Amino acid sequence: MPLTLLSPAFADGEQLPGKYARDDENLSPPLKWTGAPDGTKSFVLVVDDPDAPNGTFGHWGLFNIPADQDHLPESVETGPKKDMLRVCRNGFGNNYYDGPQPPQGHGVHHYHFRLGALDVPSIGLPPTASVAELWDEAGKHTLEEATLVGTYER
Repeated sequence: MPLTLLSPAFADGEQLPGKYARDDENLSPPLKWTGAPDGTKSFVLVVDDPDAPNGTFGHWGLFNIPADQDHLPESVETGPKKDMLRVCRNGFGNNYYDGPQPPQGHGVHHYHFRLGALDVPSIGLPPTASVAELWDEAGKHTLEEATLVGTYER
């Protein structure tokens, strides 16, 4: 079975509910995955927006997610397991989830939630690493990846 990423909050290709947007509650959505390949030792998750006016914009990057984990609850960064998370710097300059906030009138943006199953238990990156740098480093160790796309428009 292939690696699959889904959310109970939105279907693939559908609009993200407002509470997951930066100008609303700015909560990270709940996510669940199945089908981790044999040899998975950790996961990495990034969220980016390729429709941003100045090129792909990184909204979130989590890494060193344990291999035995198969989900992230809503607003994981404020929950009981928040201390286990390693988070890189997003395009806003923050080390936490920042949801959609496309420019007014810029049309529909597509937010790619990308999960990578890695063959290493951890990635050694400083907290100043960007979402793009995290994904590049993870690519060296990716066994399989899954993508879930949510849309948002202001």
